[in-house]
Amino acid sequence: MASHRPLRVAILRNDSLLVDNPQTALILANVLRSLEAAGYDAFECRKTQVELRHDVPQMTRQLIAAGADAWVIEAGSRPLLEWCASQQTPCLALYGRTQGLQIARTGPDTVSAYAAATRALIALGHRRIVLIVREEFRRPPVGGCELAFLTELETHGIPAGAYNLPEWNETPAGFEQLLDSLFRTTPPTAVIVDEPCWFIAALAFMVRRGICVPEQVSMVAGESVPLLDMCSPRLAQMRWDNRLIVRRIVRWVDAVRKGNPDRRILNIPAEFVPGGSIGPLIPSANVGID
Repeated sequence: MASHRPLRVAILRNDSLLVDNPQTALILANVLRSLEAAGYDAFECRKTQVELRHDVPQMTRQLIAAGADAWVIEAGSRPLLEWCASQQTPCLALYGRTQGLQIARTGPDTVSAYAAATRALIALGHRRIVLIVREEFRRPPVGGCELAFLTELETHGIPAGAYNLPEWNETPAGFEQLLDSLFRTTPPTAVIVDEPCWFIAALAFMVRRGICVPEQVSMVAGESVPLLDMCSPRLAQMRWDNRLIVRRIVRWVDAVRKGNPDRRILNIPAEFVPGGSIGPLIPSANVGID
């Protein structure tokens, strides 16, 4: 590592700035700003993981070509993170499944928050609860928040399976098809939607189909973003302090510069915040789509 130049930090995004999670986009913008203010040469890789179709050989070639002294990987797939863990270049995973890997990680510790949200919905009488997440989180072996969700269902005597964690094509048309299918036959009485973009799309679907929230279906947002905070009453959501994530990443890069990169998993506490988008089950009110 050369001492006469600033330490170079490459950030590999999961998706583009225009369609990525707005909360993550804000975190990474603050990370870039903070690292540059600290004198580091921080930059984003030219292509995102989505643009490279999550192809590990293409992603790894791009990381190597970046010539960075450290990598920050946003929501990397397990195969990508396994490769990063095997390299000499220090790497920190922002989100992603790193269990058992010698790699640093940070992000919100939402496992307990998802479990609390599931328990709250069950306490309100809900049994048909659906969690909508991206493919990488549905892929077996299921872990993290998804496992906490399914475990809570089973603990309360609710059979858990593909209905509760459904497969879907991650496009607007695929999301619409998923909701059409869910509400046509055995409509859920509660839905947890992991990402804000899909949560807003689900709200729009409910409005178009005349489905009232929370009278006919309770809804929980997997993240808190300013846009959702504009709603009144406040939406039920998971919440954490993004500043702590930014601070963790900057301190990790500082440690890399000093030659002492750590490989610890340091997650940020998250909590479930109830809101007006959830309510008690009203059996007569929950109906399917004709």
